[in-house]
Amino acid sequence: MSRILIVEDEVAIADLEKDYLELSGFEVEIENDGRRGLDRALKEDFDLYILDLMLPEVDGFEICRQIRENKNTPILMVSAKKDDIDKIRGLGLGADDYVTKPFSPSELVARVKAHLARYERLISSNAPENDIVEIRGIRIDKTARRVWVNGEEKQFTTKEFDLLTFLAENPNHVFTKEELFREIWDMESIGDIATVTVHIKKIREKIEMNTNKPQYIETIWGVGYRFKL
Repeated sequence: MSRILIVEDEVAIADLEKDYLELSGFEVEIENDGRRGLDRALKEDFDLYILDLMLPEVDGFEICRQIRENKNTPILMVSAKKDDIDKIRGLGLGADDYVTKPFSPSELVARVKAHLARYERLISSNAPENDIVEIRGIRIDKTARRVWVNGEEKQFTTKEFDLLTFLAENPNHVFTKEELFREIWDMESIGDIATVTVHIKKIREKIEMNTNKPQYIETIWGVGYRFKL
C-alpha cells in the first residue's frame, strides 16, 4: 500500500484529500504545520508528498526544496495561488505537478495515481547495464539515470531526466508541449503547459553552452520542441 504525506494547514481540505485517497487504497498521514511536515518528510519513508504552499513555520517551497535534495519521491504542490510565477517556482524546485485550488478530489486522486505508477515503473526497471544514449557530447545512462555533458556529470530531477531522454531518443521530431506533457506526466495537460516550459528551461541550463542559442533542444515557435542531431 502506497504511503502519502499531506502537509496542509486547512484541516477541512486535508481531511477531504485524505478521505478520497484512502477510498482509493492509499495510506495517508497529515501534518498541518510546515516544520513538522518537513521533519517527517525527511525522516520517514513516503511514496508521495502533497504540499500546500502557504504553511505556518515553513512554507511548501522550502519543504519541496529540501525533499528534492534528498529524495526523488513524487511531489504534488497544491495552492490557491494561480500566478504562473508560483507554478514556475514550485516546478523549478523539483515538484512534479502543481494543482490549483479549488480542484476536484477525483482529479487529485488521478494525478496521484499517475505519478505513483510512473515512479514505480522507474524504480522497478530492469534495463540493461549498457542502455546508453549518446548524442554530440551528451551521454545519458538510462540504467544508472546519470547524464554527462562533454565529460562533466550533471544532476537532473526525475522528470528532467525523463524529458531529456525522451527527446534525445526521438531526435529531429517536433513535439508539442501537450504531447510532451502526456508522454512524461502520463495525463492530459488540461491547458496548463507551464510544467513543460519550466523543465525545458532547467534542462537547457544544464546542457547548453548558451541558453539563448540552444544547440540541442530547439524551440519551434508556435509548435513545440525538438532535439537536434
